[in-house]
Amino acid sequence: MAEKQQRLVLSIIEFLTQSVEDGSVKVDEKESLDVAIQCIGEAFGVDPSDEQQVARLSVKPATLPTIFDVFLKTREKVGANTAAASSSASTSSQPKTISPQDKERAEKFKASGNTQMSSKQYDQAIESYTNAITLDPGNAIYYSNRAAAYSSKGDHLSAVGDAEQAITIDPRFIKAYHRLGHAQYSLTDFRAAADAFERGLKLDPNNAGLKSGLENATARIVPDDEDDDGPPPLTSDNGFSPSTTRGAGGPPGGMGGLADMLAGLGGAGGGGGGGMPDIASMMNNPQMMAMAQQMMQNGGLASLMQNPGVANMMNRVQSGDMPSMEELMGDPALRNIAQQFGGPGGMGGGAGGGA
Repeated sequence: MAEKQQRLVLSIIEFLTQSVEDGSVKVDEKESLDVAIQCIGEAFGVDPSDEQQVARLSVKPATLPTIFDVFLKTREKVGANTAAASSSASTSSQPKTISPQDKERAEKFKASGNTQMSSKQYDQAIESYTNAITLDPGNAIYYSNRAAAYSSKGDHLSAVGDAEQAITIDPRFIKAYHRLGHAQYSLTDFRAAADAFERGLKLDPNNAGLKSGLENATARIVPDDEDDDGPPPLTSDNGFSPSTTRGAGGPPGGMGGLADMLAGLGGAGGGGGGGMPDIASMMNNPQMMAMAQQMMQNGGLASLMQNPGVANMMNRVQSGDMPSMEELMGDPALRNIAQQFGGPGGMGGGAGGGA
């Protein structure tokens, strides 16, 4: 499930829950809403009681109503601007000229906003930058500064809008990419944050702040479709896959782990002294492998793998401590296996061993 969808679903659940708690919904409708909340959460894999998931998906301090309110205001503003632009286009094709006096007044409002930011008077700073924008709406710095003020008071959604507007006005204004990335990161939209930092780095590849922001955002990105199947099964040198050849009920490793252990012994000692066979050659013997397959089918291998002594040896092999052939033959279960493999081409035949 895409994280962005789950964020939206959590916002809906929080809105419905708040509507129940604050009395916005009639008491006799509470039970129906509770059922709806549960069904919505289950359908999208969102559990509002899971604190870790909520912390990852929450868009607070923004809420669904505030996000919708921003959308409505933005639509009204865009509509008004479109109407004004159409009206201006019908009367004159020339853009509005900002008088030197208005530019000077706008700069004074910006200076006031900067002072208010230093004093952490964020609402007053937003008002000052808004006044500057009203006088000179084509100045990217004013939008960028107001974005910083919005982020400072926790309204990162509004900060995103202002930072994007600053970039639209001046695509080479690096500071706007910083502020856009910061706002998106604070909203936990790490993909969008990384994209903002990358866009800035294309203009200023050596910018340390953008590089740091990109690293932090990239490190927090979670793939939309994580692979739940895990890594592919390991395959031993002799072609056996531990995940597919272990006996029923046996521990992971199965035939592949046993083959690796024996092959390791053969590789370490070759044709053993005192008539000991060459285990590596033995594991390549077709008759040997056919008998091993038969053991897997009749449950003998599963029984073997449940032997505590064998399990201990497997653990030693995985940690690099290879047991000796004498230790192997000291285990009754393994000795029984050796007897089953006796005969031509088996252990008794010393396949691959020295004459």
